[in-house]
Amino acid sequence: MEKESSKIPSNEEIIQDLMQDLEKSCIDTKNKTSGDDNLESDYINVKSEEESWENVENVLEENSENSVPIPPELRDNWIDEQALADREISLSEEEKEKLKTEAEELKNEGNSLFKSSEFREAMVKYTQALQTCPLAYTTDRAILFANRGAARAKCEERTLAIEDCSKAIELNLTYLKAYLRRAQLYEQEDKLDEALADFKKILELDPQNTDANYALRRLPPLIDERNEKLKQEMLGKLKDLGNMILRPFGLSTENFKMEQDPSSGGYSVKFNQNPS
Repeated sequence: MEKESSKIPSNEEIIQDLMQDLEKSCIDTKNKTSGDDNLESDYINVKSEEESWENVENVLEENSENSVPIPPELRDNWIDEQALADREISLSEEEKEKLKTEAEELKNEGNSLFKSSEFREAMVKYTQALQTCPLAYTTDRAILFANRGAARAKCEERTLAIEDCSKAIELNLTYLKAYLRRAQLYEQEDKLDEALADFKKILELDPQNTDANYALRRLPPLIDERNEKLKQEMLGKLKDLGNMILRPFGLSTENFKMEQDPSSGGYSVKFNQNPS
């Protein structure tokens, strides 16, 4: 029995053990990082719906008698589109036009603040405009989201700025400026694939766009370089993990060699008892 337990396992057994430990390692890593997914919480302290609306029955938007009540702690950031939709049902066309005019005035105030480099104050004005402008005016709302995204970008709130640009694009699928701003933000966040996709969309809308044409020459090599780096880092981690698992058996990853099949492009693992 002693001889049987010290016997070197077969290639298949070793590889199976390696893959099981690798899978466990990936699950552990995922569990450790899952709590960091919600970046928006760094900027907005969003409470539950019941908490947010508690004791705010008398809180009214300053700019209109038809405005939607907004909890004070969320006033500068939050847009409750369901509440806007509910409000809009009872509005006449005249009332909608009046609200649109009020939103335009707020937007102009925001633009003035933005030009004066008062970006956070501008952001507040754009939010108030979004809380005021009826949902029916999608083009106007797209501009407001894009403007707020620009203000957020100036405040280094890039994740939220990307969300605002995405909302602007959702409302206006041909909004070139929103695509360009989001592409630039993606690149700043090192999301190069997403940036490249936006620049390609920009060229569909404007084939002569200088920024997009330059990006299509500049980004692919950067993406290849990043992917190669990630590949090498992953191989290094796999090698370290493999050596840790194989060490008790008197083996290392040097005992295994990956060989690519030229016809299929697939890889096979060859075992070498005495690597040079």
